[in-house]
Amino acid sequence: MNTAAVNTTGAPPAEPWSPAELEARLRAVGEEHYHHRHPFNIRMHSGDLSQAELRRWIVNRFHYQRHIPVKDALITAKLPTSELRRRWLRRIQDHDGPQEGEGGIERWLRLGEAAGLDRETLLRADSVLPGVRLAVDGYVNFCRLRSPLEAVAASLTELSAPDLMRTRIDAFERHYQWIEPEGLAYFRARVSQGRRDSREALDLVLSWARSREEQESAVAALRFKCDVLWSLLDAVDRAGRREQA
Repeated sequence: MNTAAVNTTGAPPAEPWSPAELEARLRAVGEEHYHHRHPFNIRMHSGDLSQAELRRWIVNRFHYQRHIPVKDALITAKLPTSELRRRWLRRIQDHDGPQEGEGGIERWLRLGEAAGLDRETLLRADSVLPGVRLAVDGYVNFCRLRSPLEAVAASLTELSAPDLMRTRIDAFERHYQWIEPEGLAYFRARVSQGRRDSREALDLVLSWARSREEQESAVAALRFKCDVLWSLLDAVDRAGRREQA
């Protein structure tokens, strides 16, 4: 008997899913667990947030935004070929910008300014909630310590991001007209960027995850990332409720 082909229970290893089934399972994670279902996001998109609540979210979400190129640098270091590293480096430039005053981080700072926040408030991060710091640190460390497959799979929340961005743009234009329209540039850019990035990452995951064990680890990584985003909103939501109590 080939002992390498059995697991510790003595049963044969599970058959791998087809690429189509793996993709369906990954998309199902987003549909069921992405933070578009979080009560805070539902309230945001229904126009039910106060100015203070929306500003608190902008400040705390910025702590996540500014760490996106950090986690992408960690993923880039894990990639095995020059071609893949060049491709992933584009994500860092998307957020850090090709030069000062450009990129996604700069656009988020301008969102804060459009909402009446001083950019130094966002950059100092004095008011970032402990729960948000913990969630962001957990995601960065996941990308640092886990396999390339798991780190890339965790980025597949981008599969759900374009639809969320379109919903968010509509909600801000409809319900939060006190925010200057140019502040929505970050959301507009992420519609096309998210579609492109998710397709590239999905192709990598489908090609790398050959065994059932690898496929299940990819699905678990995406579920973990959904939990990170959910936990971030939990912290922001609780802070608002404490303030209102």
